[in-house]
Amino acid sequence: MSSSSSSEKNPGQTGESNKPTTPGCIDIFKSLFISQPAHSTCACSSSLEDSQWHEKAPLTNNSNSNTDMSPPHVHPVSNEEMAEVLKKAQIDPSAWSDDEYLRVISNAIDAASTELRSLSLRIHEDPELAYHEFKAHGWLTEYLQGKGFTVERSAYGLETAFVASSGQSKSAGGLVTVGICSEYDALPGIGHACGHNLIAISGVAAALGLKAVIEKFHLKAEVKLFGTPAEETSGGKITMSANGAFKGVDVCMMLHGANADVIYTPFLSLDTCEVEFFGKASHASASPWEGVNALDAAMQVYTNIAMMRQQIKPNQRVHGIIVEGGKAANIIPDYTKSVYTVRSPKWDEVVVLKKRVEAIFNGAAAATGCKVALKWGVPYKDIITNNPLAESFIHYMGTMGLKYASKEEQQSKLSGSTDFGNLSYEMPGIHPMFNILNLDGIDDRRMGLHSTDFAGAASKPVAHIATMRASKALARTGIECIVRPEFLKQVKEDFENQTHA
Repeated sequence: MSSSSSSEKNPGQTGESNKPTTPGCIDIFKSLFISQPAHSTCACSSSLEDSQWHEKAPLTNNSNSNTDMSPPHVHPVSNEEMAEVLKKAQIDPSAWSDDEYLRVISNAIDAASTELRSLSLRIHEDPELAYHEFKAHGWLTEYLQGKGFTVERSAYGLETAFVASSGQSKSAGGLVTVGICSEYDALPGIGHACGHNLIAISGVAAALGLKAVIEKFHLKAEVKLFGTPAEETSGGKITMSANGAFKGVDVCMMLHGANADVIYTPFLSLDTCEVEFFGKASHASASPWEGVNALDAAMQVYTNIAMMRQQIKPNQRVHGIIVEGGKAANIIPDYTKSVYTVRSPKWDEVVVLKKRVEAIFNGAAAATGCKVALKWGVPYKDIITNNPLAESFIHYMGTMGLKYASKEEQQSKLSGSTDFGNLSYEMPGIHPMFNILNLDGIDDRRMGLHSTDFAGAASKPVAHIATMRASKALARTGIECIVRPEFLKQVKEDFENQTHA
């Protein structure tokens, strides 16, 4: 096997080679939730109509801002409107009113809700692709700085990454560091059809809640909010982690909008390979025997992988395309390029499956006389869902009216892939998916992620309220790690058991 590399860099990225694009969370939940095409009519369930959202609300009161922070038109969520929506979801705030930490978290997030709504809509209405999230980066960091966070912009080798910190760091005597992730890159052509505008503000909201509790109760702890670009392509979190961003973080968590409430999501590990065959051109009619057909090699790969699928497990996937197959019908192709993605529920299974497809790549080269170059991309690992963290999140979502399906039912269906999986191999974490279409805990299969309908749903009032609710539960789970050393010990023991199983 021969390999090749490229010195071309991703925009906004320093020191990283340009590797094959990783699918990220592209097609996430397709097999799990999609039942309608992307062009179907959006029918989000909400008691609040879009026409109500017409007033302006400030994003920040920082008068020294040099960033254009003027918000889109937005109507604040009034207490009456919130109560009506919560009533429909059968949420009883008195069920957790005696939890002083959750009460402080809830108050802090509610106080910022209008600003966060404005920030979410601004990101939604001006979508930016991977490594080009310059405006979102500016709006988020400016807002966080105005809220008292220490902000590091263009952090850890990525121009559109940031870290916002608050509290007592370990170097200053802090005992626990809780990490939260935000995402804000969009999809080409369909904008925020993965709801990253909501992921962006969910991280901010959870960080605000954690900050409020740490300050009020003088806890020796720190919250770090990581702004992570390019989840949809080559994994900003992976680059940031390699450059030391998450060093010293005890737990790391994030939220992701969906059309169902799931915490034990069976994300798949994956790796993507760019396969190049190099042959020899000749006239396809006059002297084909003088050529070495690179397209024959590419077609052998495509056919042999199709045959191999009969002998791989039902929960494994190998899929690909021929990107370049020749220039003209009367020329024996001397060059082809294909891209193949290998997926499996666990990373160690991907490693085994990669060896099988590499044998196919090399076999096609040997059979045709071509030379082959393989360039694997940035692997996305499956998510190791930390059980104590998940159980805590489920508990606090339950206090706000949500009931989850059984763990077995949640794990019964496949989904996509995300770079957060790599972090879950390095530290304890959870990645709950929360329903942005209704607050009732009912799966809504009318639309799936990465559709124009879902992009529209990500701007709806009910999506915002769902985001705020989930953010409160995430922040409260983070506080549990700070105030209960025995709980944090359980979290870390579960991590060790799962990663060394």
